[in-house]
Amino acid sequence: MSRVGKAPISVPAGVDIALGDGTITVKGPKGELSRSVPEPISIRRDGDTLLVERPDDERASRSLHGLTRSLVNNMVLGVTTGFTKYLDIICVGYRAEAQGPTRIRLALGFSHPVLVDAPEGIEFEVPQATRVTVKGIDKERVGQVAADIRSIRKPEPYKGKGVRYSGEKVTRKAGKTGK
Repeated sequence: MSRVGKAPISVPAGVDIALGDGTITVKGPKGELSRSVPEPISIRRDGDTLLVERPDDERASRSLHGLTRSLVNNMVLGVTTGFTKYLDIICVGYRAEAQGPTRIRLALGFSHPVLVDAPEGIEFEVPQATRVTVKGIDKERVGQVAADIRSIRKPEPYKGKGVRYSGEKVTRKAGKTGK
């Protein structure tokens, strides 16, 4: 049995869960998320907990069991506390500027500024000119938006310039040795 899949999901107060045929909808103080549940997996509510169950030990059922439990748990956490990703901008002259909660302007060494618009449900904050915070209730979407911003100017291995996740270690290479 999957160790991840058999763990119950606790539902905090103020979170409403609607189980339909093949879908689950989670409503909380921060918003609402909905997802379809894969075919062999079933979700059962037992008081203030959710249990994710699989019908058999087939390979497909085992692989979807823990995944579905993690996705539903992330939905519950997202509508209660939300998710954040922090990005650091490293280099002299590289900076970010907020233009409202859903748009940022990045100066990353190109001949033009890069404008990034947030998709629905995502917000940006720029507490410092070299730090960007991506916030939202959907963990997948927050991670994807942060990865898209990082991909504009990835950290290069010689001087470490670029956009990186907060706490990310960049492996540095030795440069050329001149004679």
